[in-house]
Amino acid sequence: MAAGYLELLRTRHAARLLAGTLVGRLPNATSAIAIVLFVRAQGGSYSLAGALAAVYGVANAVGQPLLGRLVDLRGQPRVQLPAACASALAMALFALVGTDPLPLAYAAVAAAGLFTPPLEGGLRALWPGVVRREEQVHTAYAMDAVAQEVMFTVGPLLVTLCVALWSEAAALVVINAVGVLGALSVVVSPPSRAWRSAPREAHWLGALRSPGLLALLGAFLFVGIALGSITVASVPYADEHGGDAVYGWLMAALGLGALVGGVVYGARQWAGTPERRLRVLVAFLAVCYLPLLLMPGAPAMVALTALAGVFLAPSLACAFVLVDRHAPSGTVTEAFSWLVTTFTVGASVGTGIAGPVVEAGGAVWGFALPGVAGGVSLVVLLVTGRVLAAPAGSAVVAASSENDPNRAAEPRFSSGDRA
Repeated sequence: MAAGYLELLRTRHAARLLAGTLVGRLPNATSAIAIVLFVRAQGGSYSLAGALAAVYGVANAVGQPLLGRLVDLRGQPRVQLPAACASALAMALFALVGTDPLPLAYAAVAAAGLFTPPLEGGLRALWPGVVRREEQVHTAYAMDAVAQEVMFTVGPLLVTLCVALWSEAAALVVINAVGVLGALSVVVSPPSRAWRSAPREAHWLGALRSPGLLALLGAFLFVGIALGSITVASVPYADEHGGDAVYGWLMAALGLGALVGGVVYGARQWAGTPERRLRVLVAFLAVCYLPLLLMPGAPAMVALTALAGVFLAPSLACAFVLVDRHAPSGTVTEAFSWLVTTFTVGASVGTGIAGPVVEAGGAVWGFALPGVAGGVSLVVLLVTGRVLAAPAGSAVVAASSENDPNRAAEPRFSSGDRA
């Protein structure tokens, strides 16, 4: 099972790019918890902490596609590293001034979120030029999805470790400084320096002029809603079955399920087209949310939550293939960044909807939301099946080789999916 991953990691630059991207994205994975801990240490209320974290999240969602478009236009080093430095400096300013004056605190966290570099989209734009073979690109996307789960598990632990060793303010500064080092590692690598976007048609919609991409974004908005609602519905369940420790186990199980599913999915080749495979994966994802309605005892609920996460990483990995195929020429980084933004917005909407639902009907109604959202996601994919199956047209993979830095692009892999 591990042979495909090991072969990929032995490919020149692959391990460095993956590790650098994960380290560079640590601030994004940990900022919400770091901001909350810092504001509470400053004596601020939970409402203020939540508001500042929300401002960071909204600014991040806005900034990702905008910076992704700049990467496609200007290249990775000229955008990613300056953005990482600007984001880290803004967070350092927040750590320095705290919550007084409050307008400056809001401005600082907004700037930190807005300038978070689109390393995630940038890495996926690099994979086709690094590994070359189609089946390896799909394995790389799967490994990418798995690595995200590791990052979102380890990241909060690093924040709490920094708080224990130093302080909440130090955690903000250290995590963001480490993030800059990760971004630096990526942008000085030969693939990042040599990468050039394909020629693009000037259009104000950019990547969003692709009907196939819009279909994918619509589907994964509801997948994000499902995940966001689970995080809220799990709170009242945990309160009745053991408190914070049970909640922690539920969230860890969700990530573990996604990790296991992603590892298994990426370790083998799959027959059929990615469009059909994505519909099957999302169908299984929606079905696996339904057992949460049983709300059994804590051990069984942890197992069901792990099951609910199993098809998440495979669905994302398959979606990455389709995003790459449907992104208009010269917009691949922006297209991947839109997927990140849509997923983030969906999760925020899910948490917002689940709160009133749980208050009105209890945890069981909160756990009904993921199944409904997953079902709607599947309906979107079914309704837009023709759009997703349509040829990508002039879209090409923007990938250049180390030995030919002026090479603009290569044709995308054909629509016959072998992986």
